[in-house]
Amino acid sequence: MIAVVAILEVKPGMEKDMEAAFSAYMKKVRTEEGTLTYMVNRAQKNTAKFLIYETYRDRDALSFHGSTEYFMELFTAIAPLFAKDLVIETYDIIAAK
Repeated sequence: MIAVVAILEVKPGMEKDMEAAFSAYMKKVRTEEGTLTYMVNRAQKNTAKFLIYETYRDRDALSFHGSTEYFMELFTAIAPLFAKDLVIETYDIIAAK
């Protein structure tokens, strides 16, 4: 299994726009068989900071997710909201519950 962690921070006042974009996006992500987990989290202390945690069955599932039209549409919509560069890291899952 593969895990992806993305950290992004939006411009002040753009938090609700980010939440709305991900809310609509999640309806489509839920249909992906190889996407095992997709969680969008907002920091408690800095509400402009978001952490997205994703797990995928395998590299093919991750590739499929990243190639969908709705993935491209999401990033087109949210890129103008970013206050800082997006950070994305990919991990091999060693142990999980």
